[in-house]
Amino acid sequence: MNGWIEQTRALLAERSPLVLVTVAGVRGSAPREVGAKMIVTQQACSGSIGGGQLEYQCAGIAAELLRENAQGFERGTVREVVAPVRFRRRFPLGANLGQCCGGVVEVLFEKIAGECRWFDELLRLYGAREPVVLITSVDERYLVSVNGVASASGSAVPPEILIFARDLLRDPHCGACSVELSGQPVLFEPVSEAGMSIAIFGAGHVGSASVAALSAIDCRIRWIDSRRNIFPDRLPACVSRVECTDPVLEVTAMPPGSYYLVMTHSHSLDYAICLQVLQRDDFAYCGLIGSLSKRRRFEKLMRDAGLPPTALERLTCPIGIGGIRGKKPAEIAIALAAELLTTRDAHLQAQGYDRRQPPLTVVSDRGGK
Repeated sequence: MNGWIEQTRALLAERSPLVLVTVAGVRGSAPREVGAKMIVTQQACSGSIGGGQLEYQCAGIAAELLRENAQGFERGTVREVVAPVRFRRRFPLGANLGQCCGGVVEVLFEKIAGECRWFDELLRLYGAREPVVLITSVDERYLVSVNGVASASGSAVPPEILIFARDLLRDPHCGACSVELSGQPVLFEPVSEAGMSIAIFGAGHVGSASVAALSAIDCRIRWIDSRRNIFPDRLPACVSRVECTDPVLEVTAMPPGSYYLVMTHSHSLDYAICLQVLQRDDFAYCGLIGSLSKRRRFEKLMRDAGLPPTALERLTCPIGIGGIRGKKPAEIAIALAAELLTTRDAHLQAQGYDRRQPPLTVVSDRGGK
């Protein structure tokens, strides 16, 4: 998830110092994956690196870092620009830590209390929807993107780091990883636009519950309804509301490989949206809320409209993974989210990736150990 980027931007805009805590390496069993993040400020913690004593101790270390640098801020104004402080700590997840996972976690701490050049550049690339790899070695921070314009602090990126970053950029679905290069650990964190594009048609009870469930995963949601003043005032950052007179037209606004969830207040509107999606034929998932009898009725209408059997087979109705019989909106939403994640993972396994070799942008930012 990229929520940490938006949150860090907001905190820096408020002149609020923070510590970015990242799982930088894992050996054996651990509660979270490489790249998991927690943000610690003088007021609160957000995000999670796994909970328990590991998270408690890391939050304490971060809080101490913030106390040490409190003099860098005075009455909401930066009195002095404090250079980022960056270091790693190793945590065995055994009895001494009060956890029984049995693995070892490397945690990266970075205090940001003023200008942060690498983050400003990351924001620029992220805002331009340009895939980028954030790279952290022992004493350096790099950004490698697909754009050909270069900006550097003077130090060249080691060739082995550049080669590995290039490999990650070729695979847009690769997650964060820790690699030992030249005897030193290097953390690679791909940052790109959200992996799933989801259109949810209908802002009723199930639609609202679905937005709540799906907004916590790596996705971008367009929430669509024709009724006025139906949406809540506040939405998660990954959700955009669309109030329109003809929701069917919104099908064409979605990129190829999108996930469509159809659950409006009108059966005739549900039918028109599903027909438009199935005719498009470049979607990852088309789910229609309803019973088997609703599906059969829609199938008959679609056959009469000339839709081929292969297209009809791609309609999912009822929605949600099997085994969950509850009909409460939250239960339907949980079953639906599980089905979408299952579909996504199966799709990624079967998908071939673009292997073109693009030119690269390199940005380096020296940091403290």
